[in-house]
Amino acid sequence: MRARRALIVRGGGEGHRPVEATDLFVPFLAESGFEVRISESSEIYADQAEMERTDLIVQCVTASEISPEALAGLRGAVARGTGLAGWHGGIVDSYPGSAGYRQLIGARAVAHPARRVDGRRGDAHDDVLCYTVDIADRGRSHEIMTGLEDFTLRTEQYWVLADDGNDVLATTTYPALPSRPWQWTATAPAVWTRRWGRGRVFVATPGHSLRVLRDVSVRTIIERGMLWASRPMTEEPADPILREARGIILAM
Repeated sequence: MRARRALIVRGGGEGHRPVEATDLFVPFLAESGFEVRISESSEIYADQAEMERTDLIVQCVTASEISPEALAGLRGAVARGTGLAGWHGGIVDSYPGSAGYRQLIGARAVAHPARRVDGRRGDAHDDVLCYTVDIADRGRSHEIMTGLEDFTLRTEQYWVLADDGNDVLATTTYPALPSRPWQWTATAPAVWTRRWGRGRVFVATPGHSLRVLRDVSVRTIIERGMLWASRPMTEEPADPILREARGIILAM
């Protein structure tokens, strides 16, 4: 049986520490039986031969741009069965100018619900607050979330706009406060999965810092999410050359 192949694609804004953040998960992927490759450029998505050999893409690219060729390669690879997984700005805030990318992952980050006016300092500290990740009813029976309970983080909270194609496993809520312009309690997905053709997409919005990624609940969710998203080991190889070779062997 061939080893599964994971491709880590990282880059963009350094605020999310793309190198250090993805390096945290390389040992887990290797221990789970993946051959791990790393690319510092999203243009690798345009390499169809590379995509056909890839069972799982772990993306950590904040902001940046993606070429039409790379976007088509990414969307096509996932549609053919390659898994896509990521966390926080490395997947939710990637390629903000690409509607086609947002359609693939099913959401876009639009804001950090900042702390109270009387607690602001005028810097990045203003986006850090305590919030709860609530396990959804669907999540309690899902393999990614089983055994986990609601948990609290002190970090950036993502307000995302999402569509109905997402299977929401956990949510987060932004309460209405006198200092905030919205006067309703808003709830949005914090962890979700999504089907795209034959492929699976996994997204978790927590993960702003290495400290958050080391949180036992966050790390467990991401590790399980990567395994869930990956192409199943029993699935027919995507590479047309491999499919042809298998057909010849079976015919002999």
